[in-house]
Amino acid sequence: MYKNVKYIIDKYGNHPAFYRYNTRTGNALPMFYIYDSYITKPEKWANLLTPTGSQSIRNSPYDGLFIALLVESKHRYDILEGGFDGIYTYFATNGFTYGSSYENWARLRFFCDQFNLLFIPSVGPGYIDTSIRPWNAQNTRNRINGKYYETALDAALHAHPSIISITSFNEWHEGTQIEKAIPKRTSNTVYLDYRPHKPSLYLELTRKWSEKYSKERAGYTVDQKLPLS
Repeated sequence: MYKNVKYIIDKYGNHPAFYRYNTRTGNALPMFYIYDSYITKPEKWANLLTPTGSQSIRNSPYDGLFIALLVESKHRYDILEGGFDGIYTYFATNGFTYGSSYENWARLRFFCDQFNLLFIPSVGPGYIDTSIRPWNAQNTRNRINGKYYETALDAALHAHPSIISITSFNEWHEGTQIEKAIPKRTSNTVYLDYRPHKPSLYLELTRKWSEKYSKERAGYTVDQKLPLS
């Protein structure tokens, strides 16, 4: 894992598009979202992410903010043990996991505050993956002409999160795209579009809620604990 982090930062770290997050100590650190982080044992993550780890990146040129995926409630303590800097919830289906359920976001935010972690809820415009997982219809979430997306964003804002992540921009096979969409049909697929709304509906909703979040966040980040680098 150390070699992977080193490779990424050495190769891309100086590029202007390489994202860095400003911590409260004034450091601009790269941010890594680790999907399925819970599959790797926390003691292995601790080797990389704690100051005393055998291959620690802490306080080195390869330091960063490492965000773990929280699926189940019990993952909170593995994330702490592993030395992560925050959690994200990834899935766009409300109710699919503990982490992706809006009703749990206030509790997760409270937990993160207690342990100086970033809380990053993930929102999506809807979900449908039955074209590739025909057995998964129970996790389909109708977009309701944008209402599902706005409900998710509203729930995220109520949790006063450090950041909000969006799942995703263009994953058509899971029905979570927010990029512009026009009607399209192939021999075996009908792609979702946003009619009766215009093709840019979800980009416009994203702008609307981004502006709202930016204004609200300015009011509570003064007291918000951001991770120490």
